[in-house]
Amino acid sequence: MTPYARRGVHGQTVETLARRVLSGEIPEGATLDLVALQSELDVSLTALRESLKVLAAKGMVDARQKRGTFVRARADWNLLDADVLRWQFAGGTAAGADLALLRSLGEVRGIVEPAAVRLAAQRRTAGDLTALEAALTAMGEQDGGPEHAVAADLAFHRALLAATHNELLERMEMVIESGLAHRDEIVHSSPHGEDPVPSHRAVLDAVRDQDPDAAEAAMRALLEQAVRDLDLVHGTDAPAEGAQ
Repeated sequence: MTPYARRGVHGQTVETLARRVLSGEIPEGATLDLVALQSELDVSLTALRESLKVLAAKGMVDARQKRGTFVRARADWNLLDADVLRWQFAGGTAAGADLALLRSLGEVRGIVEPAAVRLAAQRRTAGDLTALEAALTAMGEQDGGPEHAVAADLAFHRALLAATHNELLERMEMVIESGLAHRDEIVHSSPHGEDPVPSHRAVLDAVRDQDPDAAEAAMRALLEQAVRDLDLVHGTDAPAEGAQ
């Protein structure tokens, strides 16, 4: 999905407003001064309203007669939306807030991926195995740099969800990838962290062997490694069991 900031003035306006809301610079319940924002951002009122429609669709703002456009309560925001997740990581929030969000996303992965890999082991096709193998091969290439490593890791987990042949689980890639991409950017840019290939190879081998129990165990081990890597980079103690 192309970030909004790469979609011209409209996209940049969406991202600027979103980050201000997510960071609390524009707090929950605040009524927006559209005239002032239009002047500050140097955009037309039409462009500003179109940008606010994007945020409204994500539950972040709303408009009412006599009240105007205002920021909705955080409980109303679509926090699982891929854009909303990415904006939170890209908005310059404190490292502690980033880490807390990564832990929350890790818990989601710990619920979804072990169950998904069981289905993948039962349903995988030759095409699925080819996609997983290609991603793993790319992951093992040492000269691609951090961006290459991130892309390869994302491709592996995307292929794994696709191998479930459950279109709703496949949609979970938008949630998993947002947190995984940010975690990978941190870990792969650091001298710390274990080689990810063996743990991913164990998952692939179990899926190839159509062994759901082994696949689930391998995935849980992979997620535990992900926690260790993040803790090494942040210099924190490991979280309680279950906080993947």
